[in-house]
Amino acid sequence: MKFYYYYSTDLIYAIPDHDNRHRYICQSCGEIHYQNPKIVAGCIPVWEDQVLLCKRAIEPRYGYWTLPAGFMELGETSVEAGMRETMEEANANVAVEDLFAVFSLPYVGQVYMMFRSRLLNLDFSPGIESQEVELYKEENIPWDELAFTTIRATLEHYFEDRRKGEFSLHTGDVVKKENGYDFIPTLIKE
Repeated sequence: MKFYYYYSTDLIYAIPDHDNRHRYICQSCGEIHYQNPKIVAGCIPVWEDQVLLCKRAIEPRYGYWTLPAGFMELGETSVEAGMRETMEEANANVAVEDLFAVFSLPYVGQVYMMFRSRLLNLDFSPGIESQEVELYKEENIPWDELAFTTIRATLEHYFEDRRKGEFSLHTGDVVKKENGYDFIPTLIKE
């Protein structure tokens, strides 16, 4: 962001008075342009002992498998966004059971919110952003073909909790490294 169309002027990148971070500031009017992370909401659609995955028909990670998820829109709740994305990507109706995972991706300015959900029926099919949709048991998940670190972490936590018979909220950060990405769980001290 370098130009403010309203005043047809360049922006400067500086720390405003009474702030502690660099922001884009209009040179004409002094307006501060805050940039904040985007929310990605999605579902873990479950049918008995299987999870519904979508094979991506769009970039990034075209041809890789993912859970249905996408950017939250203005005017909708995070649950509504997860349900909408599940319908858009898999033509699947779900009942959301609970918030399962919240992951921060500071290197791309995103926060993922994944909801554990139950498929209401087996009437699903690829949406416009998916090549295929398929139910997978844990042992058949295409682990080497998963699109994103957040999806791998979500699925690993889901199946681990399922084996324990108790689901809990999982939080963490995905950090960029030279050779890929790492998931670092949040350690909450009591």
